[in-house]
Amino acid sequence: MPDPARRESGRRVVVAGASGLIGSALVDDLRADGVEVTRLVRHEAQASDEVTWLVDDAPLNPDVLAGAEAVVGLNGASIGRFPWTAGYRHTLLWSRVTPTQALARAVRELGTDAPAFVSASAVGYYGSAPGAHLDETSPRGDSFLADVCGEWEAAAQTAGENARVSMLRTAPIIHERGVLKPLLLLTKLGVSGPIGRGTQVWPWISLDDEIRAIRHVIDAGITGPVNLTGPTRATANDLGFALARRLNRPFVLRAPVWAMKAALGSDAVEALLTTDADVAPRVLEESGFTFHHPTVEEAVAAAVPPAG
Repeated sequence: MPDPARRESGRRVVVAGASGLIGSALVDDLRADGVEVTRLVRHEAQASDEVTWLVDDAPLNPDVLAGAEAVVGLNGASIGRFPWTAGYRHTLLWSRVTPTQALARAVRELGTDAPAFVSASAVGYYGSAPGAHLDETSPRGDSFLADVCGEWEAAAQTAGENARVSMLRTAPIIHERGVLKPLLLLTKLGVSGPIGRGTQVWPWISLDDEIRAIRHVIDAGITGPVNLTGPTRATANDLGFALARRLNRPFVLRAPVWAMKAALGSDAVEALLTTDADVAPRVLEESGFTFHHPTVEEAVAAAVPPAG
């Protein structure tokens, strides 16, 4: 239910990438609180709240952003599509950097009248760092996905040194359309188990807390990088066990790394499945944000109905 204390009229937020998992949930949440939303779409506008953009490389008219409180950029092809061929690696980069550059250009042209620019990024920025405790001050990692995130954030920062820019380093979403999508089928079939050694630390966040954190970044005027991750450390096994318990299924069949790399490709496996990154939401917590789902078990319970 909407929070009556948050309901305000006269506010407007522009959202690019509004059809994705995060974008559609964010739009619904904003509208539930009476916030006007303008959606930037890649097809011909079909509704009064839609504005067509990125057609034939035409720049975004800055007037579309004028008067908005914030513009949120969430564009990006799915990293969950395999394999990452050379062509798809280009798509992963282009689909993030090109829209971000277009938004940054419009923000820059509006100058002091520009809205806050809240740009997506990912915890893939940190790569794999076994044994390290990572926060927003930690260096960029050494991987394809880390390089993509670096270029993504650099594109956002072209909005200008006086722009209010935040980079949302989002963890995999605990949702049936997020990180749980491939795991749910295996678990329901009773063939799930440790991925590789299974003790690698996986950053995570519930969809509810992801949306609340984006709203918090906007409302609190936070700038710079912000880790959108759950506050409690969890391993791949912790997530797998939580899902198996929720569905009352076994968790015993180990997936060897060599087989996953043969099926999905080395880059994807190393970036998504065997990566080890203990990422903390330091900026969120220090700014007073509290989580509805502070553990991965609670996030799984919120996302997956229990076994009948």
